[in-house]
Amino acid sequence: MPLLFSFSYMDSHDNIYSFLTFILFSILASSIYIFNDLMDINEDRAHPTKKNRPLANGAVSTKSAKILILLLSFTSLSLSFLLSFDLFVVLLIYFILNIFYSIKLKHIAILDIFIIATGFVLRLFAGSVVTGINLSMWIILMTFLLAIFLALAKRRDDVLLSIDGQETRKNIDGYNLEFVNASMVLMAGVVIVSYIQYTISPEVIHRIGTEYLYLTSFFVILGILRYMQITFVEQDSASPTKIIIRDTFLKLTITLWLISFLVIAKLL
Repeated sequence: MPLLFSFSYMDSHDNIYSFLTFILFSILASSIYIFNDLMDINEDRAHPTKKNRPLANGAVSTKSAKILILLLSFTSLSLSFLLSFDLFVVLLIYFILNIFYSIKLKHIAILDIFIIATGFVLRLFAGSVVTGINLSMWIILMTFLLAIFLALAKRRDDVLLSIDGQETRKNIDGYNLEFVNASMVLMAGVVIVSYIQYTISPEVIHRIGTEYLYLTSFFVILGILRYMQITFVEQDSASPTKIIIRDTFLKLTITLWLISFLVIAKLL
């Protein structure tokens, strides 16, 4: 994302370093996801879909999971240290924060979604430190707010399961449907306003040489509304990744946003 929004993605050196960082962060995040599943193994067994995860259904032993956690985290952190000390620091912060999240902090309502959002901001900083591209306040704000929006959508799914009599998370008492719905609407509005402010900021207009980037807001609003429709009308918000992968409307909207962004910025 730093490459895209700084319009520096044609730099081969930055591309290589960003790709390597993407791999290392993915490896480290994988170790965290395994650790989180290990901590949630009993809760996942009571969940209608998570019960099919390898640890929850017994396909993978807890011993094998622990070995894999150590292997993945050591590989990622050690290679990141060789690549860039600043990257190592960012990944180490992410690792420690998410270990505490998996053990305790995810059971504290509101704080849990803030930690999730912080994890995505740290991904931005990982890309920033290896390329030397300074992050604007806009990309940090939009990433943080959008991550909170998506995290709230996931919590909404847990709330719905709780209403149906399936208690899946210890911190679900900190949420109810009214609070989550209102919070999602609030975050959606703030994300849209932040994006529009980004597109009309003098800094961005000067950098790309055009004042028409605001036109891409059409697709941002369309995408947010579609996601809210899936969440509120179709009652499906358990996995943002799966929703984006299988929903043709969202995939088309994201593609058109990217094309319009690059065309207006004269990068295509």
